[in-house]
Amino acid sequence: MPPKKKEKETEQSPLYLGRFGTSLKIGIVGVPNVGKSTFFNVLCKQSIPAENFPFCTIDPNESRVAVPDDRFDWLCDHFKPPSKVPAYLQVVDIAGLVKGASEGAGLGNAFLSHIKACDAIFSMMRVFDDPDVTHVDGEVDPIRDTETIFQELRMKDIAYLTDNIEKVHKIVARMGDKDKAAKNEYETMLKARELLQEGKDVRKCTWSNKEIEALNKHLLLTSKPVIYLINMSEKDYIKKKGKWLMKIKQYLDEADPGAMMIPFSGALEQRLLDDPDNAKTFLEENKTQSNLNKIIVQGYKTLGLQYFFTVGTDEVRAWTIQKYTKAPQAAGKIHSDMERGFIKAVVSTQSTGSFNTFNTTI
Repeated sequence: MPPKKKEKETEQSPLYLGRFGTSLKIGIVGVPNVGKSTFFNVLCKQSIPAENFPFCTIDPNESRVAVPDDRFDWLCDHFKPPSKVPAYLQVVDIAGLVKGASEGAGLGNAFLSHIKACDAIFSMMRVFDDPDVTHVDGEVDPIRDTETIFQELRMKDIAYLTDNIEKVHKIVARMGDKDKAAKNEYETMLKARELLQEGKDVRKCTWSNKEIEALNKHLLLTSKPVIYLINMSEKDYIKKKGKWLMKIKQYLDEADPGAMMIPFSGALEQRLLDDPDNAKTFLEENKTQSNLNKIIVQGYKTLGLQYFFTVGTDEVRAWTIQKYTKAPQAAGKIHSDMERGFIKAVVSTQSTGSFNTFNTTI
């Protein structure tokens, strides 16, 4: 009798910290007066208050910005549809954090709850000097500011875990080994609290899939992915120099290895927004460029999102899906019938203004 064929193993998508879904948001976080609201204004082309005093932003401002993509632009030019729907990055401008926020200082708990509602963080680091924009701590020190922020996030996570560990422990004490999920959650929470007390952020630690499942029930503040935005003066950004750049890189290499840092200038971006007719000429004359597109694209990727296109003469649309989504489930974003009756994907690559199409059965 011939041996039975080995059943094909189903490839599992990797687990990662955070919410599962496509309606995800990235929050702009920093101490007061580092340029968060100015950045939000130029990113989303809005006009929210950006004044020279702490806590100018109280309630979080939320908007969305289209994700730039040359392929989407080409498709729109080619098909000329009346409806054009790009992918969007959801952005939240959050009030400035100060030392002691985890204990209620400044806007305290309200501020931290706004971060908890986000799924990733733009950590704003101010490196520009401006006598007209006072710093809440007197002098500019982006490394000190960053340490203040993440220490407050760690302290809030520790307080949260301490409050909730006892609740889970009661379940474990009552059910014992019968409730393996509760036991795993309890042990994972203890491990997370210990690491936080050692000054380690949850996202920087190594976790098993079971531990990630347990942590994702709590969405800890320090579990969120971070992109560091370096807000420079217009002059230093154009010169691509500044006394803080190398110091910040060395600090991040040690404190957050592999982290992404993106320099930009809020002042430059504001100039380009205020004078769009001369923006291109200004950039060419100063041999520089805006970094907003890079920030938007990397922010979108940091949320674990990607997209595919549907095209036609009536509409070109980008459909947002979670990274590692399989083709049948991606088709289900368009209509559930397409997922149930999925047969194969028709994949197209676009280069030099034309398409090469081939079929692949998935």
